[in-house]
Amino acid sequence: MPWFRRKKENISPESKKTDIPDGQWSKCNDCGEIIHNRQLESNLWVCPKCNYHFRIGSDQYISIIFDKGTFKEYDKKMKSGDPLRFEDTKKYTDRINDTIKKTGLNDAVRTGTGKINGKKSAMAVMDFRFIGGSMGSVVGEKIARITDVAYQNKIPLVIISQSGGARMMEGAFSLMQMAKTSSRLARLADAGIPYISVLTDPTTGGVTASFAMLGDVIIAEPKALIGFAGPRVIKQTIGKDLPEGFQRSEFLLENGFLDFIVNRKELKEKLSLMIDYLT
Repeated sequence: MPWFRRKKENISPESKKTDIPDGQWSKCNDCGEIIHNRQLESNLWVCPKCNYHFRIGSDQYISIIFDKGTFKEYDKKMKSGDPLRFEDTKKYTDRINDTIKKTGLNDAVRTGTGKINGKKSAMAVMDFRFIGGSMGSVVGEKIARITDVAYQNKIPLVIISQSGGARMMEGAFSLMQMAKTSSRLARLADAGIPYISVLTDPTTGGVTASFAMLGDVIIAEPKALIGFAGPRVIKQTIGKDLPEGFQRSEFLLENGFLDFIVNRKELKEKLSLMIDYLT
């Protein structure tokens, strides 16, 4: 005789678990928390549980930093050419066109002017969605031009970096952007016009070498990966284990490469404060 009997339940075929619609929830890469996208957006794409900063695009940074309705974009229609007629798994021109359709961006950086708490500023903000935020001729040219706008109008410049490095499909043309951008920033420094660099996850390769580490003030978001070569490559090269947290914002701050680590929710106020101090 059984110790208990399970009561038979009538389960109709219609009584199925309701599916959650796709695209409404996100999982934190750090703590695993499941967050509704509306809550995540209202918290500026920062995990409310562990403070993990999700990667966001140029549109989001512009809306976070600039006063509403003040942003004026420059050189919006500028697109990359194909000077080397490069082809790997697909033609470079096809890769560019496909990425434009997918992201709605013409290249990996957006530039323009606007107001930060009423203070007019110039800004360049990179976008990792466009071929890993890689720096090619267009990125270098647009950053050089917005630096000229800051120089001519005597307004501070803010650059938000988010990149995997130089764009190998343009070969030496991409490497030449280092000289172009750094020389423009040197002229800005000679004129006493402040340049504030904001490093987000990830900021690596040629972008780090070209302009990301040249700011009068260098700010980073928490736990952002920042460096030239990646940690895996460095470990293989030197044949040794790397320190815990190597190439993360906190490690760089401790070793004197950064001035501040700033939570995204405080970024606008910190930039406004720095502009006041520097001008």
